Amino acid sequence: MQLLLIAIAPICAVMLYIYFKDKYEKEPKRLLLASFLLGAIGSIIITTLLYYILDILVPIDDAFSIPQQFIKAFLIVGLTEEFSKYIIVRFYAQPKKEFNEPFDGIVYAVMVSMGFAATENVFYVLESGFSTAVVRAFTAVPAHATFGILMGYLMGKAKFSKNRILLNLAGLLIAVTFHGFYDFFLFIDFIPGIWIGAFVSLGIGILLSRKAIKKHQEISHFKPEEL
Repeated sequence: MQLLLIAIAPICAVMLYIYFKDKYEKEPKRLLLASFLLGAIGSIIITTLLYYILDILVPIDDAFSIPQQFIKAFLIVGLTEEFSKYIIVRFYAQPKKEFNEPFDGIVYAVMVSMGFAATENVFYVLESGFSTAVVRAFTAVPAHATFGILMGYLMGKAKFSKNRILLNLAGLLIAVTFHGFYDFFLFIDFIPGIWIGAFVSLGIGILLSRKAIKKHQEISHFKPEEL
């Protein structure tokens, strides 16, 4: 039970952070919970199916091949995981009438991402123990949150734009790009010191995420007009 709580704690911290950053018109808790659960169950199922298909179509058999690890990071892991989250945001959350301002894209994308991260975290932590929980609390969890914010920023813009398809796909692309770079530098850790690149890319993603949050707060449809 302790390990389970440790695995879930950083997930809850991220969700609360985003919930309170939604300053002007908070989303219904039932939709937030549904998005989280769809991320925890639905996106994991989609990802697993895609992993299975890609494992057949694009076998990765050399752990020390930089090109193969690049394909694994961007196509097999980055694209499949972010696509599984994107599908839920695009077809469950975005059409809702409650999705009524750009910031809502960030909220729902993060809830879905944290659902995915929660399931992933529980499996890793129960298998590998306390030290893994601590490491993932400061790496994988904020990484998934960052990917969600960046995707959600553009998907939030998409709902209120004539270029909805383009902006939605751009949201998916930016999430895949940051996810891919983060994983790629970790996958090629046989090169001494290269893992630092993962944290550089994560740091850039976090800085952009903070700007994305602030930007959508500033243009909220529900922000009181200044006198």
